Amino acid sequence: MLHAILTALLLAAANAAAQGTSATLQPSQLALVINDDEPNSVEIGELYRSARNIPEKNVVHVRIPNRPRKLDAEGFAKLKAEIDAKLGAHVQAVLMVWTAPYAVECNGITAAYTLGFDAQQCVKTCAPGTQSGFFNAPAAVQPADRQMRLSMLLPTESVESAKALIERGKASGFRMPTAGAYFLVTSESARNSRARFFPPSGTVPQRKLTIHTLREDAIEGKRDIMFYQTGKARVDKLDTLGFLPGALADHLTSFGGDLLGNGQMSSLKWLEAGATASYGTVSEPCNYWQKFPNPNLLLRSYLGGTTAVEAYWRSVAWPAQGVFIGDPLAAPYRK
Repeated sequence: MLHAILTALLLAAANAAAQGTSATLQPSQLALVINDDEPNSVEIGELYRSARNIPEKNVVHVRIPNRPRKLDAEGFAKLKAEIDAKLGAHVQAVLMVWTAPYAVECNGITAAYTLGFDAQQCVKTCAPGTQSGFFNAPAAVQPADRQMRLSMLLPTESVESAKALIERGKASGFRMPTAGAYFLVTSESARNSRARFFPPSGTVPQRKLTIHTLREDAIEGKRDIMFYQTGKARVDKLDTLGFLPGALADHLTSFGGDLLGNGQMSSLKWLEAGATASYGTVSEPCNYWQKFPNPNLLLRSYLGGTTAVEAYWRSVAWPAQGVFIGDPLAAPYRK
């Protein structure tokens, strides 16, 4: 028998699916922002536009020289104003086609774009954050209903890797695979703050999903991964794993969102291993679970048929320091 939490999760997903997909993000509602000063951004942006049939009117060209990892608040405000001035009211989400910049002072660039730059969070990065208006939003709610545009980064370190990511995201919409969801309570106790929200092991037959909640530091050799959430500074054995198209994966650690840093494991490693979207923080957040994706909410939204960008944004309560990366339109459970 399924645990009550798992039953509630299944019912919520089924109810969301029953409402249809009209409220989920469509390609016509996504804008691409391309950095004309970076050749990879230009090439990958066109690959994504063509693969997803993004309207030409939704493509915005900007110039960000030298690929800085971090922008100051003033420079970002000018960039955001330039982007917004070129977008129509129909745009519900924005995909920035670059790896860097990924931070605005202590904020993640996607959070700064969607919610506005949070200067107060930078006074003390370990302080509690401000709740996102899209956190735990009902399935029928669109970003515009909350006066926001969601955002994500599509990394551009490698054209071939980006092409593979785009293909995985697109392939996720063709069929619902038999899949596994892996939630790991690790030996790094400080990084287990969201373990209370890990669903119990069990099955969700209507979604062909088996949930594995384990006390392990890593999994090895699994080839059916749709979800993988853990708490580690570095996640081992990623090279042994097989991620399904549309897979979401992230690790609770301080600097996963420091995408080009060499301290803790970058969230880019999840995409390199085969995941389709991920999340990490760019500055020291301390281990508030609210600053990281909530497992139950992420599962409920994604299994209900939403896109990766919607599911991830619904799952993070205080995302000011976070950056969302990957293919925003991946949706393996959308009918």
